[in-house]
Amino acid sequence: MGKINCFIPAESAGQCAATVDALRASTVVNGIYVVAPRCIEVLGCNCITAGSFFGTEALRQIARESRTAEYVLLYTKQPPLEWVQHGLERMLSVAEASHCGLLYSDYYETVGGVRRQYPVIDCQLGSVRDDFDFGPVLMFRADALRRAAEELHDEYRYAGLYALRLGVSRHSAVMRLNEYLYCVTEHDTRKSGEKQFDYVDPRNREVQIEMECVCTGHLKKIGAYLAPEFEEIDIEEGEFPCEASVIIPVRNRARTIEEAVRSALRQRTEFAFNVIVIDNHSTDGTTEILRRLAAEDSRLLHIVPARTDLGIGGCWNEGIDHSECGRFAVQLDSDDVYQDENTLQTVVDEFRRQRCPMVIGSYTMTNGQMETIAPGLIDHREWTEENGRNNALRINGLGAPRAFFTPLLREMHVPNTSYGEDYALGLAISRRYRIGRIYSSLYLCRRWEGNSDASLDITHTNANNAYKDKLRTIEIMARTEMNINKQQKAELQ
Repeated sequence: MGKINCFIPAESAGQCAATVDALRASTVVNGIYVVAPRCIEVLGCNCITAGSFFGTEALRQIARESRTAEYVLLYTKQPPLEWVQHGLERMLSVAEASHCGLLYSDYYETVGGVRRQYPVIDCQLGSVRDDFDFGPVLMFRADALRRAAEELHDEYRYAGLYALRLGVSRHSAVMRLNEYLYCVTEHDTRKSGEKQFDYVDPRNREVQIEMECVCTGHLKKIGAYLAPEFEEIDIEEGEFPCEASVIIPVRNRARTIEEAVRSALRQRTEFAFNVIVIDNHSTDGTTEILRRLAAEDSRLLHIVPARTDLGIGGCWNEGIDHSECGRFAVQLDSDDVYQDENTLQTVVDEFRRQRCPMVIGSYTMTNGQMETIAPGLIDHREWTEENGRNNALRINGLGAPRAFFTPLLREMHVPNTSYGEDYALGLAISRRYRIGRIYSSLYLCRRWEGNSDASLDITHTNANNAYKDKLRTIEIMARTEMNINKQQKAELQ
């Protein structure tokens, strides 16, 4: 008798036949269950009827059926699943040896008839984003799955599996096996730059609301949830040469830098401002363009740093620490432009209104010709006064343009990286302070082949995701400690 009960989504008997055959061929399999919106007959399989494979309706039934085996295998895709030699047996032996609650592995994917390696990344404390990529095969210890299923008190159509795996992680180890154990066919052939905004597509709002509820509940259970209580800042602190500075780090953007700079210089404001461009040793003509523009307008400061080891974050530090930096520092990427001439005034007005140390706006996605493309406006409506800083741990970005109260940024400094540095700041600032939001479009985010994240391979994508998960780990640890200290202080009073 086998040790694994397997559960797979199904639309029809024919669609899942190859996967069923691949599972049935192994002696470690005890039972095979198909999960479908209506009852279908598949030879040798039981059928679970549920509206969604990822909902609580299906997962509760899976938990009940798990009692006849020691392990539960979930396959989350519909294309055929193919195991490498003894792949399923290897997965079971590692699960037994480690006694982990959830095991997943690297795998192969076939795209256009070509098989290639698809490594995933290690799960850590901060891997709480709802799109963490485990791959489509997850093996749970059955008792760990049932314990987590017992904690599913709310009804979810989309977020059930997300809630389940977070629940397992609270009580058991989650382990990645860096061996390629199976192969699936991948039909989503979009480039990385085309996929990265799926999570903020307004059409997915219902999904996002469910995911937020699950993440918030998890943070409460592990002691990392923050109530909407914020520290105050003195917005009038310090003396500055001007009210605001637009900060533009750049390297080799000859095609777009002039449009970016001119959109900043065109701003109409009731206060003095300047534009600080940190030219990170460009070699494509960007430097010459900036010299010409600086000669035309004294408000443009063209800075070439002495250091040669700076990422985008390091360039931001160069701008923030400059003696000509204004009270507020407002971001503009070197290949984007402001929506119109009122953006800077709008941002500074929000600083004054909310007395907060950071303001984040909204932006519109465009192509290289500034034509709006899907999903259009990215306003991060998931950020609310009550729960924004908790929900920030679930998603991969906070919005743009980002703007900062300069004294605080000079105190904190920006991580010297070229990815995630803005997210790191947003998490750290939101731990203590209110972040102001503007939900109207202030910014045109241009997607073109020259974007640094336009077409990343899996190695670079994994490195980026692992870094942001690490930032979340750091932040969860800091917030947990802050809550402990707050509780201890309250008990002493």
